[in-house]
Amino acid sequence: MPSARRNSAGLPESTAPASLPVTRLRPAYQQVADQLRELILDGSLAPGDRLPPESEIGGNFGVSRSTVREALRVLASQGLVRTSRGTTGGTFVSQVDPDQISDYLEVGIGLMSGSAALPLSAILEARELLEVPATALAARRREQHHLDALRDAMEREKRTRGRSMKFREHQHFHDVIMQATGNGLLTMMTEPVFHVLSTRFLRPAAQPEFWTMVDEEHEQIIELIAAGDAEGASEAMRRHLNNIRGAYSED
Repeated sequence: MPSARRNSAGLPESTAPASLPVTRLRPAYQQVADQLRELILDGSLAPGDRLPPESEIGGNFGVSRSTVREALRVLASQGLVRTSRGTTGGTFVSQVDPDQISDYLEVGIGLMSGSAALPLSAILEARELLEVPATALAARRREQHHLDALRDAMEREKRTRGRSMKFREHQHFHDVIMQATGNGLLTMMTEPVFHVLSTRFLRPAAQPEFWTMVDEEHEQIIELIAAGDAEGASEAMRRHLNNIRGAYSED
């Protein structure tokens, strides 16, 4: 049997790891919030459901009412629960508002944008990965009112002057394409990206030739979507997004 390894003092060396692979415990209120959030997300608690009284929740978790209140404040700040007073009051699971989700996502992307974790190039790449295939979907699913809205946006874009108004109509054009997919999640995911690009990275000015190019490419995209040409529409959108990359800068 091999002898144990010894150090310079002649004592046996420890074979235990330098550090244990443990998970650091989170504050009690955060652990309560995390578990309640899981119950909401997995459907155990549905929108409109009333949560048990604070004392009962505290008893279930073995924590004080003040800890429960702090956990509920965390969930309320995330829009997951709401509290009302009165005889019919209490804490209820919130009804989800798509605009609210989009707002939260926009805030998160905006705060991270420009950092090493989320440079402009990553945002533009993500936009293309979402919007190019979505344009093909819009060509297959669009209805007449979507085509009317795209052409209206096109006409307003031609008439507007000034950077902010031009890009507002440009953004609206792209929003309508997302709506034409019939997939609400795509709209929720892309709107925050559009907003962050226009508010955080938009260059101060663009030459008239740039807007002429944008108008021509938008018109081509409309016609391809109207024709139901999914492949052509998505390829035209790919070229368009590549051509407008120069409108954004991290400087």
